[in-house]
Amino acid sequence: MVEPYYLLILAVAAERLAELVVARRNARWSFAQGGKEFGRPHYRVMVVLHSLLLLGCVIEPWALHRPFIPWLGWPMVGVLALSQGLRWWCVRSLGRRWNTRVIVLPHEQLVRRGPYRFMHHPNYVAVVIEGFALPMVHTAWVTALGFTVANSVLLTVRMRVENAVLGYS
Repeated sequence: MVEPYYLLILAVAAERLAELVVARRNARWSFAQGGKEFGRPHYRVMVVLHSLLLLGCVIEPWALHRPFIPWLGWPMVGVLALSQGLRWWCVRSLGRRWNTRVIVLPHEQLVRRGPYRFMHHPNYVAVVIEGFALPMVHTAWVTALGFTVANSVLLTVRMRVENAVLGYS
C-alpha cells in the first residue's frame, strides 16, 4: 500500500503548489490595493516546516517500514479530505484576501462569512488536522508528532502576529 500513499503525498504537494499560485496572485492584488505585510521572518520557517512534513511522510514509512493499517489509514484519509475541504472553504471565503502570508489591507472589514463566522483562524485548524492525518495514513507517527509540536510553536507566533494586526484581543 506504500505506492498509493506516495501518490497521495504527491497530490498534497500539488495542492500546496496550487495554493502558492493563488497566494502569489492574491499578494500582487493586495499590494496593489495598499496591503502591508507582517511577520515575514516566520513565513520562511513555515515553508521549511511544511516541506519537511511532506519529506517526512515520504521517508518515514519507507525507511522505518511503517505499515499501512487499514483501520487507521482509511479514516485518516477521510480526515485529510475534510481538512482540505475546510482549507479551500477558507480560500473561497476570503477570496482575493486569502494568502499564505500575512498581508493586511487598510480600511477593510474582517471577513465574517464561511468558516470565519465560527472562529478567527479556521485555516489553521485545517493545517493542524492535515499535519497529523497525512503522516498517520501510513503510521508515520514520528513525523505526525514532530510536525504537530513544531507547528504548534510556529502557529503561536503566527497567530500572535495576525491577532495583533487584525485587532483580535
